[in-house]
Amino acid sequence: MNLEDFDYELPPELIAQAPPESRDASRLLILRRATRQLEDRAFSDLPSLLRAGDCLVVNDSRVIPARVLAEDDAGRAVELLFVEPLSEHAWRALVRPGRRCKPGAQLRAGGVRLRVVGSDPDGARVIAREHGTIAALLDAHGLPPLPPYIARHAKPAPEDWERYQTVYAAAPGSVAAPTAGLHFTTAMLDALRAASIETHAVTLHVGPATFRPVTASTVEAHRMPPERASVSDATARAINRAGEEGRRVIAVGTTTVRTLESVADDTGRARAFDGVADITIRPGHPFRVIDALVTNFHLPRSSLLLLVAAFAGHDSVLHAYHHAVAARYRFYSYGDAMLIV
Repeated sequence: MNLEDFDYELPPELIAQAPPESRDASRLLILRRATRQLEDRAFSDLPSLLRAGDCLVVNDSRVIPARVLAEDDAGRAVELLFVEPLSEHAWRALVRPGRRCKPGAQLRAGGVRLRVVGSDPDGARVIAREHGTIAALLDAHGLPPLPPYIARHAKPAPEDWERYQTVYAAAPGSVAAPTAGLHFTTAMLDALRAASIETHAVTLHVGPATFRPVTASTVEAHRMPPERASVSDATARAINRAGEEGRRVIAVGTTTVRTLESVADDTGRARAFDGVADITIRPGHPFRVIDALVTNFHLPRSSLLLLVAAFAGHDSVLHAYHHAVAARYRFYSYGDAMLIV
């Protein structure tokens, strides 16, 4: 398949630059896969749209303050996005501009001395701190890693510290929010439980690839980089029990889909897991676990759009996106949501 088939026109003003006043005040577009029927609702309607016994699975990864503003020895600005720990004192990081961060370069961030000790083939650098940990640096000087399509991404607003994080975030490690979960409130989670809808968590630490368009020449040639993931034995058993009893498994977000499809065997049974999810989901993928999906609206030509199209069908997804543009839905991280059933 050609990547051009996963392109669409999006007016820039529909790219959400700030979260809605309350998390569940966003809109919700329902897409029914079998009929391509669309329905405009509010996200706050979700508890009434699900069924008693549904098994809702979320990604509880916590976004870390991964963006650090630094400078080189000449006092010139350097932006670092710490993406993966190699040890307590050294992390892989994306850097901008790269020419100021060649191996051996010295940097300063909030008075902390850093050194570039390596360079990876993909352009990432290995950044080391001689005294103290990188985690402590992020805690003291890091900023929320807002995506680049949010105009203030280099200077987040105070609200971003809370709102670019799910209310159930627990395990630190993501450099981008699992954005489908941003719409949930603690009150909604209580309402779901009261309606006999199960909620379970997996963990997938979202990497920087979520921001990037697909660069492979064809859809079939695209490969997603691995991301750290884990599924507890209790969650795996709950998912398997739902499947055995004919209850729906509903994934909240593409990261949850990737996790569940990575840990499922050929019969659709999930297993406990602690490792890396390295599956690439594109049209033609045989889904083995999930029955429905809550997701945001994604970038054109992105791996996330490929995943959604794999689940719902290319024509159905583009049909829904064209409706969302015409109906003035808000797109991307702080935007509105879809429920695909």
